Amino acid sequence: MTVHFIGAGPGAADLITLRGAKLIGSSPVCLYAGALVPVELLDHCPPGARLVDTANLTLDEIVAELVAAHEAGHDVARLHSGDPSVFSAMAEQMRRLDAAGVPYDVTPGVPAFAAAAASLKRELTVPGVGQTVVLTRTAARATPMPPGEDLATLGASGATMVLHLAVQRIDEVVAELLPNYGAECPVAVVARASREDEIVIRGTLSDIAEKVKAADVKRTAVIMVGRVLGATQFLDSHLYSAERCRP
Repeated sequence: MTVHFIGAGPGAADLITLRGAKLIGSSPVCLYAGALVPVELLDHCPPGARLVDTANLTLDEIVAELVAAHEAGHDVARLHSGDPSVFSAMAEQMRRLDAAGVPYDVTPGVPAFAAAAASLKRELTVPGVGQTVVLTRTAARATPMPPGEDLATLGASGATMVLHLAVQRIDEVVAELLPNYGAECPVAVVARASREDEIVIRGTLSDIAEKVKAADVKRTAVIMVGRVLGATQFLDSHLYSAERCRP
């Protein structure tokens, strides 16, 4: 039997892949983070499925559920918010499943930063303005960042930056980014992207912290920083240019 790691998307229940929905529907066991995964996705589960909210479980308890399901001959839908390749804690589960001899696969999902960009109606790679996107976070009380991955170092290129799990430290984030990006650099904070209660806050590094505090946004948000967020004058892409398309 197989553990299916499934990207459950950023929040809207219909932002899940057809493959993900099909796997949920065929798995007698479903593990999900109740605080992050939309409960409507559980409607895809087969009747009588074992539903396990992992919000208050330890890593060892989660893996024990996965191993027990495998030993019972049951496939497992293991739902992770967004896309499991980014900040999902999937890697340590896989490491333990490898040690236990439990097979698994991965189904990608819509990441939070993509949903946020859609809400902003912005492309994050604009010709002549920005062609690089850095996905990162801050340490705070979480796992320490590796050497060289601090915001000052990452921001030296001026690339578009997307920060997860950092909105509670908005003052520190602004202070660390200001030297590289400047006070007038566009910033957007999108909380609960794609959900009915989504909040979108636009500003610059000079005023975004106060706007975030005024909106009382403290979690489930991404911070986007970069010139692409305000770009209006830029080159057309070569991809669809007449020169390229000419026979």
